[in-house]
Amino acid sequence: MHPAPSVIVFTVLSGLGLGFLAYLGLGFLRPSGVYAFLIYGLAYGFAVAGLLASTLHLGNPQRALRAFTQWRTSWLSREAWTSVATLLVMAPAALLAIFAGFPSATFGFPGALLALATVFCTSMIYAQLKTVPRWNHWTTPALFLLFALTGGAILSAQAGLAAALCVLLGLLLIFSYRLGDGRFAERGSTMETATGLGRIGKVRLYEPPHTGTNYLMREMIHLVARKHSARLRVISVLFAAVLPAVTLLILPLSVATVALALAFHLIGAFAARWLFFAEAEHVVGLYYGAR
Repeated sequence: MHPAPSVIVFTVLSGLGLGFLAYLGLGFLRPSGVYAFLIYGLAYGFAVAGLLASTLHLGNPQRALRAFTQWRTSWLSREAWTSVATLLVMAPAALLAIFAGFPSATFGFPGALLALATVFCTSMIYAQLKTVPRWNHWTTPALFLLFALTGGAILSAQAGLAAALCVLLGLLLIFSYRLGDGRFAERGSTMETATGLGRIGKVRLYEPPHTGTNYLMREMIHLVARKHSARLRVISVLFAAVLPAVTLLILPLSVATVALALAFHLIGAFAARWLFFAEAEHVVGLYYGAR
């Protein structure tokens, strides 16, 4: 599928910010006063920036509020509700830490659960799609949650935990790449099943369905060269998992160390998320011979 920059920024930054809010809510980091203002500001900044970036991909951004009306059937709507609930519930915890000098588990624990629920809802927007076999698997929500937890652990300066999560993230990335490569064939979708003409023999494309491009071709079909894909896979695992873990385990824990580990992690996260969209094959591509 077409890797839209706004959606990549949205999923990476919102996941990072929400993961950080989850650690703050659970008490892994207990800032107070001005320090709390900076820490919560950073967490809210990542989360809100990511959520706002998602509106840039809407055809009619002014209708974004309508997303809240379909919570019974839409994971996008559930994500909208849980994200707002997270930001609202965590606000009292942030204010108490800033002005009263102590964290509040009363708001922190529910806020942490809502933050992780929001990340899960985001992942299910993609994991529910049976038309994209690579996404329609448990590894999709697992990766989204693990990226959020890993990034949050790095920002929380939990060196040992972050390093362990980096190892798990690297292994899951490698597993998801290998598994995803065979998901389309495993699903059994072919030109014959797409056209319903398989009963009369092998089907091949004679002419494209359209003389020009259309929405389906722009959004659902994107071909990435194998050499670029292989290179980006290495970059994603190396930067998202290996380098942050090595940085946190070898260098003395400090703001500079955390910043360096986070920079590495974000480079890998953006590469992995670009591949997440670029390598996803929608079954509609069969109609256009883009398989």
